[in-house]
Parts: sequence; structure tokens; C-alpha cells
Amino acid sequence: MAGALDLDDLVGRARDGQPRAVARLLSLVEDAHPRVAEIARALTPHTGRARVVGLTGPPGVGKSTSTSALLTALRAEGKRVGVLAIDPSSPFSGGALLGDRIRMTEHATDPGVFIRSMATRGHLGGLSWATPQAVRVLDAAGFDVVLIETVGVGQSEVDVVKLADTTVVLLAPGMGDGIQAAKAGVLEIADVFVVNKADREGADATVHDLKQMISLARREIRGASWRQPIVRTVAAKGEGIDEVVAALAAHHDWLVAHDELARRRIARARDEVEAIAMRRLRAELTDLRGGGRLAGVAERVVARELDPFAAADELIADLRG
Repeated sequence: MAGALDLDDLVGRARDGQPRAVARLLSLVEDAHPRVAEIARALTPHTGRARVVGLTGPPGVGKSTSTSALLTALRAEGKRVGVLAIDPSSPFSGGALLGDRIRMTEHATDPGVFIRSMATRGHLGGLSWATPQAVRVLDAAGFDVVLIETVGVGQSEVDVVKLADTTVVLLAPGMGDGIQAAKAGVLEIADVFVVNKADREGADATVHDLKQMISLARREIRGASWRQPIVRTVAAKGEGIDEVVAALAAHHDWLVAHDELARRRIARARDEVEAIAMRRLRAELTDLRGGGRLAGVAERVVARELDPFAAADELIADLRG
């Protein structure tokens, strides 16, 4: 029952670092609980401290292995780390299919780590629609860094840049047209490039291609800009991970020095507010559909009594009225 939920107690226990309370809040926001707005209201005053890092890239580059290696390095620095591993959805249950928690079992007993797999539930862009709220939960719970690992579907993963302070794009040698496929979107959002599996043949060529693309892109830039580093790693062996952590820290310092961190977070809030508003408008439109109002104006469009724009105006007027 929604009324039986003691939000103050739940939020208080989550802020004290109790894993069960954090897990419960994540479940509530992922399931779009009727009191999700109250949850956000209770959490918001306690947010704004976590660094949010997105990890994305084509399938097969080792995102989960890299995330696990980053966890180890960040924990060695004493940081509490939350992980949101966004997985494809089962078409039947809507649940996460891959289960990244299984692939990160070495961190399962660490009280300074919280790992959650979240299903996309059909949401495009490599993220779940509930991811912004999940980030808010982990931020309020006192995690220093929140890592968001996306699905791994190539160009459609660009949504991660709307949530992350720093976006890491992973590539690997021997991926064929991996860089070409990513050119249209994923590469353009990178703050840090990581060439994983760098002990494989073709790593030098991948790094060379990236350097060329960065150089070409920088010709169009005016004023101060961040030059994306390219870090070679072999995540399965932990090689190069310290350099990735250093690159993340350097980028955060650059964001702060150039007021870019505030700008990105304002853009993040704007996108979140817009998404919530659109979701509510769709729900109201669905109510009109259920009441037959949408079908009625559709019939008038087919009968050429209304054009579709006038029909849309009528529906909007109904929503406002």
C-alpha cells in the first residue's frame, strides 16, 4: 500500500548507508511508484555531491570488466561507489537480461559499493527512463562516484551524456567498423576515450584513428576546450585503470575551472524536468484516448472536417481546460 510507506524513515536509512533502504528506493523509482515525486522531493536536498561517470561504447569492448576494474581503483582511493548497470529488457517480463551484478561478484561484499542492474524496459538511448531518479537515490545516499554503464547498442547510447558529468567511450581493436559505426554519435560525446584490450593486435591503429578524429574535430572548436585523452587499458588485468581514474579526475577539475560542471548539471535538470512533464502529458493524452476523445477527433480528420493540426489543438485545449 502506498500509504504504508514511511518515506522519512526510508530516506533516513538510505542516507545512513543501509543497502536495503537504498535498494528499496531504487525499486520504487524504477517501478514508478505513485509516491515517486515525494521520493524525489525528500532526496533532492541531499544531492549534488556525487560525480557521475558514464561508460558507453559498442558491444564487446569490455564495459562491465572495465567498470569492475574502475570500482577496484576508486575503492583503493577510499571512495564509495554506486553502479547503475543498464541492461536490455526481457520482452516478456521487462526485467534486466544480462545481470551485471553477477559479473561484479568480487565487489558484492564491499559495504562501500552498491551495484544495481536496471532494465531499459524498451527505452531507447541506452538508458532506463528511471536512471535520473536512480542517480538521485545514490547521490543522496552519500556515494562519492556513480558509474552508469549503458546497454551497449552503438549509436543509440548518446543519452548517457545527458546524465553524466564525464562520459567515457570505450573501444577495442579488432572491432571492424566500430569507429566508423560510432562516428555519427557516440564518439562525439566522449570526454575520455579508452581503448580496452590494448594487448591485442590493432590497438595502435585504433589509437591512431582516434587521434585523427580528435584533431579533425578540434579544428571546428573556438575558445577553451577539453582535449579528450586516449587511455590504453587491459581491464581484465587491471592495466591502465589508474590512468583512467587520473583522466576522470583531470576532467572533473577542468569542468569546475571552466564552469562547465554547473552548465552540464543545469542541462541535466532541464532534460529531466522536460521528460517528467512529457510523461505526464502522455498519461493525460492516454486518458483522453480511453475516453474516446482522441478517436472522435481522428474520425473528424478522416472525414476531412478537421486537419490534424486543428485536431491536435483541440486535444491540447482539452488538456489545458
